[in-house]
Amino acid sequence: MSQVIQNIFLFIGICLVVYIVFRVMDYNKNSKREGMTGQSSSAAPGVAGNAANYAASIKAQTVQMQDAFLISNYNSDYENVIINMSDFVNNQMLQTLLSADLSNPQSITNTLNEITSLYNSQAALNSIMKFLDTN
Repeated sequence: MSQVIQNIFLFIGICLVVYIVFRVMDYNKNSKREGMTGQSSSAAPGVAGNAANYAASIKAQTVQMQDAFLISNYNSDYENVIINMSDFVNNQMLQTLLSADLSNPQSITNTLNEITSLYNSQAALNSIMKFLDTN
């Protein structure tokens, strides 16, 4: 009789170990699915059916930023910041131009690239100013 009880406990133990192993492996996370059974985890946030949720998320973040900036209350302060930054960028462009080493062609190229970058930041400041004027 003890051999039969040992075999029963051994069988129950093996079944328990097999159950735990399969439970830990969780085949649903790693299995390959055929067809269109679920959303791919590699899809970009705004692709296909997820675009509406993505747009709503962007709108919510925009509203949150607008609430933080209080543009209507601090519009003149923000405009002063942009004007002062624009003056700073203009002076920085002039300083960069005047400090160019004319004897080194590579230095001239670097200087012109830096001035171009500063000019692009000036265009960005103008775009921000237009944004403030529309609000």
